[in-house]
Amino acid sequence: MSKTRRPRLQKLRERWRHAFALESPYGPLTDEDLALLDQLAEKVVARRMAMPAILFLQSMRPLSGIGSQAMVFLAPFLTPLLNTEKYNRIAEIMDRREGITAMADAIEAAEAKRKMPEEGTTS
Repeated sequence: MSKTRRPRLQKLRERWRHAFALESPYGPLTDEDLALLDQLAEKVVARRMAMPAILFLQSMRPLSGIGSQAMVFLAPFLTPLLNTEKYNRIAEIMDRREGITAMADAIEAAEAKRKMPEEGTTS
């Protein structure tokens, strides 16, 4: 009986080993993903919504999976107004743990780039 239980326990351990893994099943963010996030960050900064967006992203970090699924749910209503391919790609990026951080970093970089000329003119 112990011989049959041993392989079952090993199989169970193998299944549970990756059950709570923190790695993304999609792999790391690609250059295209980062370029898309930069485009979105530029639009957020152009509307002067950088701080509220960063605050929202940082506060919703634990719920990023739920937020990305909400984006998928709302896709039929929003895609007639938006680019469907980019919208779906952003939903996939936001589903990743590093997606929220990358988006916040892109917004901060775009905000710093926007403020750079302003600081030079005030001196």
